[in-house]
Amino acid sequence: MIPYGRQWISEEDIAAVVDVLRSDLITQGPMSDRFERTVAEYCGAKYAVAVSNGTAALHLAVMALGLGPGGLLWTTPITFVASANCARYVGADVDFVDIDPKTLNMSIDALATKLMEAERAGRLPDIVVPVHFAGSSCDMEGLAALADRYGFKILEDAAHGIGGRYRDTQVGSCAYSDVTTLSFHPVKIVTTGEGGLLLTNDEEVARQARLLHTHGVTREESLMQGPSDGPWYYQQVALGYNFRITDMQAALGVSQMTRLDEFIARRNEIAQTYIEAFASLPVRCQQVPADVVSAYHLFVIELERHDRAEIYERLRELNVGSAVHYIPVHLQPYYRDLGFAPGDLPNAEAYYSRAITLPMYPKMGDSDVRAVIGAVTSVLS
Repeated sequence: MIPYGRQWISEEDIAAVVDVLRSDLITQGPMSDRFERTVAEYCGAKYAVAVSNGTAALHLAVMALGLGPGGLLWTTPITFVASANCARYVGADVDFVDIDPKTLNMSIDALATKLMEAERAGRLPDIVVPVHFAGSSCDMEGLAALADRYGFKILEDAAHGIGGRYRDTQVGSCAYSDVTTLSFHPVKIVTTGEGGLLLTNDEEVARQARLLHTHGVTREESLMQGPSDGPWYYQQVALGYNFRITDMQAALGVSQMTRLDEFIARRNEIAQTYIEAFASLPVRCQQVPADVVSAYHLFVIELERHDRAEIYERLRELNVGSAVHYIPVHLQPYYRDLGFAPGDLPNAEAYYSRAITLPMYPKMGDSDVRAVIGAVTSVLS
């Protein structure tokens, strides 16, 4: 079975983790700091805070940006539930902006219209969370222009996006946003087993995120109430969480980062092969804008006239694994209980009814790629 995604762990990756296991510090140590510096330098951001997973990064980001009860976050419905749940964790409300049916990212036109309506109604969002779906960057310049006009913060969910580019910037640079979050789950571009990271160019946001990711506990005397009792002393100055990453995970991440450009090149090579092979089939592929280099975390096609469940099963019979990314968040029972309903976001719902994700990972050999193309061609012909 060719899976839809798979990590690529090299002997160098294994050796890096073993080195940490043989050291004195396997949880919080120098490798965590090195991982943060490595990712920040690659992406072009000033500050990085590595955490236990991508969801934790989102949670910390909204807290560091000041979201709380009475606040409002908007995001896309075509994402994993964490992009919306992060607002609910802090007692804020959530709403959704429909997607562009071509790019599958948040529609700038739909966002602009919704913002005008929200301004008239007297309740604008505090934070907007664009998601770089499948690794293809949103129109960040367009988002930034709207943020300047309406006064909201931008939190990029780049769980799919590390290694991708938008115009002359690396995804994660925060050139057009306040914060970017990353995920290092095994099927993502780079893996630490589980892990995530928050990037920002705002020193205060970074300070808040670092404080909150370790219980709200500090040893910095400048943050304490009263003098320190000595070098052993610490104070809890906020209600934080245990969201730290380990040095074992960080070592894997540092090693993986050395091959990130190789991963992205191979993913783009596979994607281009798919696009050319499927050109005559009754499917649609995500359109990547000319000023974007996609990280191609996923490769999604939309079926134009076939039953998806049947295609899914027939591909499995041919040993090709597939998946569906994503069930629109507003259709999940939790969000329906908050008042969302079918028909609210027609582009997202239409996309979901047709979408299927095909295998995409850099360790795929050419024979695997040909097998996927052959299977898709067979079941759609």
